[in-house]
Amino acid sequence: MEKIIECIPNFSEGRDQEKIEKIVAEIRSAGVELLDQEMDPDHNRAVITFVGTPDAVLEAAFRGTKKAAELIDLTKHKGEHPRIGATDVIPFVPISNATTLECVELAKRLGKRIAEELKIPVYLYEAAATRPERQNLANIRKGEFEGLREEIETNPDRYPDFGEPKIHPTAGATVVGARFPLIAYNINLNTSDVTIAQKIAQAIRFGGGGFRYCKALGFELKKEGLSQVSINMTNYKKTPLYRVFETVRREAQRYGVNIKESEIVGLVPEKALIDTAIYFLQLDRFSEDQILEYRLHGKGGKQSLMDFLHTLALARPTPGGGSVAALMGALGTALLSMVTGITVKKTKDEELKSFHGFLKVETYEFYRAIEQDRIAFDQVMEAYKLPETDEQEKQKKKEEVQKALQHAAQVPFEVCKRIILIYPYARKLAQKGLKNALSDVGVALYSLHSGFSGARLNVLINLKSISDAEFNQKMKLELESLEKQEQELYNETEKIFLTNF
Repeated sequence: MEKIIECIPNFSEGRDQEKIEKIVAEIRSAGVELLDQEMDPDHNRAVITFVGTPDAVLEAAFRGTKKAAELIDLTKHKGEHPRIGATDVIPFVPISNATTLECVELAKRLGKRIAEELKIPVYLYEAAATRPERQNLANIRKGEFEGLREEIETNPDRYPDFGEPKIHPTAGATVVGARFPLIAYNINLNTSDVTIAQKIAQAIRFGGGGFRYCKALGFELKKEGLSQVSINMTNYKKTPLYRVFETVRREAQRYGVNIKESEIVGLVPEKALIDTAIYFLQLDRFSEDQILEYRLHGKGGKQSLMDFLHTLALARPTPGGGSVAALMGALGTALLSMVTGITVKKTKDEELKSFHGFLKVETYEFYRAIEQDRIAFDQVMEAYKLPETDEQEKQKKKEEVQKALQHAAQVPFEVCKRIILIYPYARKLAQKGLKNALSDVGVALYSLHSGFSGARLNVLINLKSISDAEFNQKMKLELESLEKQEQELYNETEKIFLTNF
């Protein structure tokens, strides 16, 4: 499977949406998958998260940096968050089939290119750092843009790793590196006294004698009348989220204030939240196997859409058309669930309210069928590989092959039946769904129709190899009945949809 790298560039712009949209458009143009986009006007900073192959991620990061240099002028920039560049920091994180060392090499390639082509000096940090003191981003950003502008040409300790020791007049400098997944975590206090937040930040950060994998600063949120402890958790496995939260809470109480709220900026690893829930609920005997969604589709079998498409495109028989048919059913049902949810929020329709839970459960059932179809066909292939050195083995093999083929036909047949059950919900939503969501109902309808047609084909192809005439006849008759029902339901629902669209 291909290597997947995550990249989370931070841009010094959190107030002008149009500028960030232009930067994001450049990032997308490199063929990466955008995961998240955050803007903070107080910090005047945007955090963009995307993933892709190493070369695509490098190209996306470069294009974003180039566009940011065109749009952001640090001589006019003011915000709470420390910064030295228009593109302030670009971390690479290994996600799938990649190593930290590979991310370090990626950081070096990008840094060299930014310095040579954009004339922006580049510093390497964290795992890519060329000297110990530069592992810590705070050391590189000391004095921020204004301070670095004064020292970069005269202080050898502040010479960049790539490029001339000369600041870019408006884009400043950029820091590039490789690191463990970081959690950007803010805790807001119900006081405007920023000195309290600063004292708490000093107490919890590693440099102040606090947690080894915690960086923290105190800021004032003027518009909200609050102060904030802004935290970077650099290794949530070794410094847990809940432990930092509890320490901040207790420190705040010392000053007679409380935590108003906390927030995650960008994305967070699932494990960090599960560990937090276990701690605060005191679930000493809890197992992750108890999580409903894990049991519905199996934690080990979870994969992103990107992973599934990559596997689907490989030169091997599974997953195949049966899995895709089940996926179409899942997509159509999930869309109907979405339309139900937003319509109920707006209209408070009691009839539609009862749809939501059913459609969500059915989406999971279709999702399970994706893997079930793959497993069923793999079992057919395994049966064909059984030995047949004597008559007894030949008979055993024949029986196992036929048994596997019948099961392989049954899985897509169940998908056909399940899609029939979804049509009445599509019909009702074509009538009562929000007008601006009717296109989603249409896409759901066509997805269900495509899923049924594909699943039907997979039943028929398996029946061709099944020797049990009684099984074949029964399955064909039931399939013909389902096909007739589906065609009628599809035509009727499409007519209603087109009339209301």
